[in-house]
Amino acid sequence: MTELLSDHTTFRVGGPVGRWVEGNSAAEIVEAVKQVDAAGDDLLVLSGGSNILASDEGFAGTVVHVASKGIEISESFCDIDLAACGGVLVTVEAGERWDDLVAFAVENELVGIEALSGIPGAVGSTPIQNVGAYGQEISQTLWSVRTWDRKTGWYQTFANSGCKFGYRWSRFKAEPGRYVVLQVMFQFLQGDLSERLRYGELARRLGVEAGQRAPMTDVRETVLGLRRSKGMVLNPDDHDTWSAGSFFTNPLLTPEDADRLPEGAPRFAQPDGRVKSSAAWLIEHAGFGKGYGTPPATLSTKHTLALTNRGGAKASDLVALARTVRDGVRDAFGVTLVPEPVLLGVSLD
Repeated sequence: MTELLSDHTTFRVGGPVGRWVEGNSAAEIVEAVKQVDAAGDDLLVLSGGSNILASDEGFAGTVVHVASKGIEISESFCDIDLAACGGVLVTVEAGERWDDLVAFAVENELVGIEALSGIPGAVGSTPIQNVGAYGQEISQTLWSVRTWDRKTGWYQTFANSGCKFGYRWSRFKAEPGRYVVLQVMFQFLQGDLSERLRYGELARRLGVEAGQRAPMTDVRETVLGLRRSKGMVLNPDDHDTWSAGSFFTNPLLTPEDADRLPEGAPRFAQPDGRVKSSAAWLIEHAGFGKGYGTPPATLSTKHTLALTNRGGAKASDLVALARTVRDGVRDAFGVTLVPEPVLLGVSLD
């Protein structure tokens, strides 16, 4: 039976696959990738399917589906007694569902990813674009990433410093397709209180000041509530979640370009001197409100940053909507928004 990418992506869009291979362990994933590369076939490594917009024509090559599972609490990350250290290393297989890991961490009082609750997709994808939300990023707790390097034909492990993390960026994203993520190791502190809350809206919902901590269970439930209100927690009955989440990244601008934005536009100074603005604000103020568009492809009715499939949408419908929004923001503000999902067989150009 032919596999369809629409059955394996949160957009529920995408055509047939030439060949489908399940990788249920790191060894199976590597062996499948090696065979495809040796044969000179086109390869797509797919895990949760939450960050991809695939063409209606599908993919004629081989899809290796990352389905490896497992979460293992390894050891203290310092050379003293665990109770005195207060922290552990946790090794996670790449195919493990991300939100299952967050639930595991909160249940076991492992601090640092509680504000990343509800994000769809698999663990192995999170380092690629340094996934972040509500004041936390993967880079803050990631210890190392074990990969298969298709260029050299060797296993390669990168410590945090070697991942070259930036805003929605990493060395893995800089060289797409080269590294196949097999395992991710995290360094967690222990406790029942969250990391210091950096996101104002989340702190307010929890009734604390920014910079303070709150019970991790409360943080998780509050984040899930916030994400559900924005259509960002997968629900088969809610077409606002038939999406890839935020479709455009928040733009990083020079100070001069940021100064040209309207007075009310959000501006956040960055350590490298650039200024981050809000893609959602720019989209809405360029005239694209919630629900903009004509079904079967519209902006979410809950959040202007998400493109959604209202049922029966094709990739071409979503591409046309994305192009309209991107061009409208550029015409209004001189800012060209950059897509966040991987575009497979489609382009906004």
